[in-house]
Amino acid sequence: MKFFFLLLLTCATSGCANRVVPTISALEAESVIAPDLTKVKSLSIASETQNQWTPELEAEYQLRAKEAIAYYAGKGYGNTHGENEKRSYPYAMFDFLAGNREQGLSFLQSEDAESGDHEHTEGIDYYYSFTLKGQVRKYFFLGQFLDPDYRQRMFEGAKKWTEQDPKGRPHPIYGKGKGGNGWGPQVRGGWVDGRNTDNLRAMREVAVYLMAEETGNEATRLLYQQKLQRYVWALYHIGMGEWDSENYLGHTFAAYLNLYDFAQDPEVKQLGKAALDWMATAAALKYYRGGFGGPTKRDYGKGNVVYGSNTARLFWLYFGDVTLPNPKPERDIIHLITSTYRPPAAVVALARKQFDKPVEILGSKPIYENWKPGGEEQPAYWETNFFGHTYQLGSVAGKFADGDVGPFKLMAYNQDRGVDYFVANTGGGWVQPGKNQGDQVGQYRNLVIWLRPSSEQPFFFQLPKSAQAEIEDGIWFWKLEKTWLAIHPINLASSTKVTIGNRKLAQHYSQEQTWQAKSIRKSYTGFALEVGEQESHGSYPEFKQAVKTKSQLDLTNLATGTVQLRGANGNRLQLTHNPNHELPILLRNGVKHNWLQHLELYHSSNGNKPISLGWKTGKLRVEAGGLVGEWGIEN
Repeated sequence: MKFFFLLLLTCATSGCANRVVPTISALEAESVIAPDLTKVKSLSIASETQNQWTPELEAEYQLRAKEAIAYYAGKGYGNTHGENEKRSYPYAMFDFLAGNREQGLSFLQSEDAESGDHEHTEGIDYYYSFTLKGQVRKYFFLGQFLDPDYRQRMFEGAKKWTEQDPKGRPHPIYGKGKGGNGWGPQVRGGWVDGRNTDNLRAMREVAVYLMAEETGNEATRLLYQQKLQRYVWALYHIGMGEWDSENYLGHTFAAYLNLYDFAQDPEVKQLGKAALDWMATAAALKYYRGGFGGPTKRDYGKGNVVYGSNTARLFWLYFGDVTLPNPKPERDIIHLITSTYRPPAAVVALARKQFDKPVEILGSKPIYENWKPGGEEQPAYWETNFFGHTYQLGSVAGKFADGDVGPFKLMAYNQDRGVDYFVANTGGGWVQPGKNQGDQVGQYRNLVIWLRPSSEQPFFFQLPKSAQAEIEDGIWFWKLEKTWLAIHPINLASSTKVTIGNRKLAQHYSQEQTWQAKSIRKSYTGFALEVGEQESHGSYPEFKQAVKTKSQLDLTNLATGTVQLRGANGNRLQLTHNPNHELPILLRNGVKHNWLQHLELYHSSNGNKPISLGWKTGKLRVEAGGLVGEWGIEN
């Protein structure tokens, strides 16, 4: 497997080719890490495996890192029962960095609450994936501060644990487990957590590789190197199964930080960097001023506000570009702070939307378990993202209904809080996401049509309380700070406000309003959306007038499931509901959209700007902020 990396740190646009951007490596920066940890922090990271940053980027990063450490300093750690180390270990490590070293180390070396279940690994918990992520950083990063006897116990336990593949190996006490509910060895059996979500799998495979490498178990190391190679190959060729998750992307990213920081084999270290660069790029595209939006897999419906998603609260450390403090830095940030990794500078510029707009980016996503037979043949989802000057709008179409996919989101610029969200869903109530059976969404730039057959299930719309609402000529207009929405209802009654019953969720969404719209007849229902801004329509009154006089919603063939929207700017989107599967039949400006001709993971309407990655090409390119970055993996 060959890696290639290229980052041009000069302006990519004509007229500024002589501008030189000063760079700084992570190791040269003034760090929040204490001086006696510098040696540990370096970890023999070669210059060719480091992305270069400007001093300004690094200074911003260090300030945010200090905020995160201060947030967690002195907080109670919790316990080591089950996989609770996913909370307690980061808390103790943050406290260590804050200066409470003795207390933090004492907890990190305390006897595991279920040490009897781990007697075969010297009482060390090498079972739970979330625990493994913390165990690896504890052993390698804080190893010089651990009691020598305890560190030796970790070594001996890891040696036994990796003497053969721990996945599927019958547990000495519980064998293959009793089955039923739960994830512990009593239920699932084995020497290691065998769950196969992207994030849990990454934690397991990275940890097994590193501990096999550390303890000299070469056969296991080589086996897991192959597993890691296949996973990173998939990222660059077909994509991530748990794609762009507002909840889990950061967990996978943190696991691969361990590989980048602690792998001894230079090729495997490069493999870790390749994974991190890809995931940082994926996060950057969906990140906007502290928000995280667009279509998402494994969407729990809690991320539809600034800092609402775990992914936004984590990548905030790298990307910044916010107006409000992070109210709760994601605890996985401990891995970022104690790592030498920095995303490519072009990726930071991508996150900050420093590229020519407007631009439409089409993309594809694989089936969730993409390593299974057929997973590499073609995508399972196709997404459309449109980036205006003041908003980004995204939707997804898939081969099948999928209850954990967030199918549609818009994030719009807000001076005070970062972004406002407009979210539509039919997933069961309020912000519950879901690509439900029969729901079909099509998009062309700033136009969206959402159509479904007759259903009792209402539509739900989330908007900021600050939005100005009007109904004129049967069109629902919503005025956000710099972005304007026009919704043409299709067999929907006027929407009514919904009260949030859950107290915690009501507080979480205290500045949002939710509207419900029910079907008024047994026929196709849905809506057509047109989005405008100053750059495209002048003023809000001009936008409304243009929509009322120039936009046309053609429902002539609604009975057979066809809707056409002509926008005020002349663009046309036609959607015909497809009864055979969940991919609608689309005409975009009269051209039929053939889904199977759009396999690229990222394809921009502006050529290869700001991002491009072909199907099974392995070459990712980002151009933003006057920087060009290319990296990837060849077969």
